[in-house]
Amino acid sequence: MSLLSKIRKRLGPKRKPKRRNLSTEGRTPKREKKEPAGHYPSYRAGAKKKKKKKMPLSRQRIYTRLWLCFGMFCVLFYAWFTFGLPDIDDLNKSTKAPSILIKTQKGDIIGSYGDIYGEYLKFDSLPTSLVDAVVATEDRNFYHHFGIDPLGLARATFVNIRAGHVVQGGSTITQQVAKNVFLTPERSFLRKIKEMMLAIKLERRFSKKEIMSIYLNRVYLGAGSYGVDAAAHRYFDKSARDLSLSESAVMAGLLKAPSRYAPTSNPAHSRERATVVLSNMEDAGYLKPEQAKKAKEELARTMNARKRSAQSMQYFSDWVIDQLQDYVGTITEDVVVVTTIDPAMQAMGEKAVNDIMDKDGASHNAEQAALLSMAPDGAIRAMIGGRSYAESQYNRATQALRQPGSSFKLFVYLAGLENGLTPGSIVEDQPVSIKVAGGYWHPKNYTNKYLGTLTLKDAVTESVNTVAVQVAQEVGFERVIDEARRLGISSDMDPLPSIALGATEVSLLEMTNAYAHLAANGVIVYPYGILEIDSAKGDKVLYQRQGAPSGAVLRPGVVGMMNEMLMNVVNVGTGKAAKIGRPAAGKTGTTSDYRDAWFMGYTPDLVTGVWVGNDDNTPMKKVTGGMLPAQIWHNYMISALANTPPHDLPLGDGDLSLPWLGGQQGENEYPGQPQHAGTHSRGPELGKSFWDKLLR
Repeated sequence: MSLLSKIRKRLGPKRKPKRRNLSTEGRTPKREKKEPAGHYPSYRAGAKKKKKKKMPLSRQRIYTRLWLCFGMFCVLFYAWFTFGLPDIDDLNKSTKAPSILIKTQKGDIIGSYGDIYGEYLKFDSLPTSLVDAVVATEDRNFYHHFGIDPLGLARATFVNIRAGHVVQGGSTITQQVAKNVFLTPERSFLRKIKEMMLAIKLERRFSKKEIMSIYLNRVYLGAGSYGVDAAAHRYFDKSARDLSLSESAVMAGLLKAPSRYAPTSNPAHSRERATVVLSNMEDAGYLKPEQAKKAKEELARTMNARKRSAQSMQYFSDWVIDQLQDYVGTITEDVVVVTTIDPAMQAMGEKAVNDIMDKDGASHNAEQAALLSMAPDGAIRAMIGGRSYAESQYNRATQALRQPGSSFKLFVYLAGLENGLTPGSIVEDQPVSIKVAGGYWHPKNYTNKYLGTLTLKDAVTESVNTVAVQVAQEVGFERVIDEARRLGISSDMDPLPSIALGATEVSLLEMTNAYAHLAANGVIVYPYGILEIDSAKGDKVLYQRQGAPSGAVLRPGVVGMMNEMLMNVVNVGTGKAAKIGRPAAGKTGTTSDYRDAWFMGYTPDLVTGVWVGNDDNTPMKKVTGGMLPAQIWHNYMISALANTPPHDLPLGDGDLSLPWLGGQQGENEYPGQPQHAGTHSRGPELGKSFWDKLLR
């Protein structure tokens, strides 16, 4: 390059000569600003900038910008949702309602209320069969996903769309932990997103074994039980460590619907669901075909052998729960209640009821029955509140008020005996007419016949209505009511003539307790089911029964005469279907139109009442107390007393050394009315005119 060229390059480009403008020629030219060296003319002041043409965006640059926007959206979306997520460090913190365990004296759990948590079992303590059953049924990809299973979610979505409704869930076990521990059960898109994000956090924080352990120790499995250990004790009376393969299948089946598949309330559905679980385990490779077949056979034996008493026991458990506040006030901590119930007797009672009702109930239009059995001191041993607790939780042994019929004559004849009558007193079975509001009342016998002259013992044996009405009329209807009050009847009663035949409403519990006074030789009896209430930690006793109350409400001589007459009812009278081959006494009861049938009976060791009828109060087909109720009573007492030697009933000799008292002596003094029965009144003495008519 020449020297001149270098100088020109340094000074800038060569300027082109300015074109002459003939229109402005001759005018004084404006002074022009000189451009600095090295600048182009286009940068002169006032000059217009040239617009550059925009280059078109390439497809690659468009995709890059879209991915950047999507990434920023995901970051903001994740930050927004995770901002309000709970802290997983609070995993072991939980709030629960106080738990109440109902137990027998031997420690068997018969009922649970509130939130029950068992022992926290680590993964290595859990049965392999239980873990495999849960994975095979609930989340087969559990060991391979990152908290969310996209394939499982897609599969569930496809199945639900094809079915038109939700039939399969896509949640993993980790998601269920997130939902159960941290979130509410609401169904919303927002909650589902939070559940997924929590699941991812849990997977990053805990191992698969830890997540499985958390899940099985916190999941709800019905009957107030949280965690597999609490449920194992509730359903199988054992620790979750000791579950068999078939029992593990039952537990895994509960996860779908705890209430529907609980073995206590629905054994058939529980077995069906457990069979599906075993098939899932075989399909997933956890079981060989022969192992699955053997487990299904074991499952059938287990469910068939399971006692239905576990279901009927709920009637008793509910009755106990209703009384707790009266014993210890408001429950603010976990407690254990030790009760008087005898599971073996409970099972015997349920079998006796079901056997008779299954055989003859339908043909006699009788749908329901109840049984209540207690020791002569009032300790409840068995309580059957109905045919099926699953179908109806209404307790017909304690809540139902029904007319007792002739079984109420107990109070009529006790009032007569206390005022001079004896079993050998001569009475007259004849037409009776009593003036009542609106006319006259004419009571009739069951046979519509009159037996004429007979003894009081015979009148009781044959349940003669006219004699009972005459005795009640002369001693006074108020006196009959007072007698019932003294023996524990607290239901409302009106002093009308018809009360002599049981035209009032009482509960089976009240009537059974009243008859227990005769087995106890007149000693005061209060029904009870609670022996002790302890804190669940075992550090304090909140309540403990100190012993039976002292005192008597019936003279031993009166008790002996009443026992003599009621024994004859069982031996040769209306209750002979209840004969059990040992000293026993009882009374039948049948209401008009056969709406209620009763049998109240006792031995020195056990007092039992049975009621049969319909909840809607429709009449049965001529069912009397000497039929279905007496048969149920007979079958139950034969089983319940099989291992108890026979004892004679008290015959009024003043001896209170009864088997159930352990040889302790009570008081022979007649103190009058117990505190719970109101003010006692002896009532008017019988006049000579009465004895003239009755003893002629």
